[in-house]
Amino acid sequence: MRRNLIQFWTYSDPIYFQCTRLSYIKDNSNDFQNVFRVRLTSYQGKDITLADGTSITRNDTLIKIHLHNIRLINETSAIQGEIRKARHVYQTVQASLPGLAAYVRDHVKQEQIKGIIGITVLNHKICRRLGFETHSISNPAYKLFKHVIFSTINKLATNTSSLHKTKQDPMYLFMSKQKLLSAYKE
Repeated sequence: MRRNLIQFWTYSDPIYFQCTRLSYIKDNSNDFQNVFRVRLTSYQGKDITLADGTSITRNDTLIKIHLHNIRLINETSAIQGEIRKARHVYQTVQASLPGLAAYVRDHVKQEQIKGIIGITVLNHKICRRLGFETHSISNPAYKLFKHVIFSTINKLATNTSSLHKTKQDPMYLFMSKQKLLSAYKE
């Protein structure tokens, strides 16, 4: 059953991608494929001040990042052990950040972009090591919706047949444009 769902997701993902406003980050320097799929978004949450002083307010322009989850599930399917899988995901995200910085730097609306936003269930310490800050999702319905999505992805990503619960609540990820661009200069 799990294998069939993964295969269905693999084949239907290009259709989903065509129906969204997501785009791939192209990296012409090598054969590495960036794990982020991105789009511009207008922030609609509560006002947030990041550690570097960047203030994110309603209607600010952000780059929303999505991990290419089915790709990661397929890449880690042969890896034994959840720690090794997590290490692969961490290293892939880390290797994708310079491409994300180049995408922001070269974007037509670069001046208006204030930062990066995403949603994750990763441990906040891991997020911090990658340069992100985490903030709670205040809307309980949206938080529950994201919890169901991440729990489903987690079940498909693990090789266990037991009901493996997502331990971490979904959280917003933020990184200011300045932090991203200074960490990954050309």
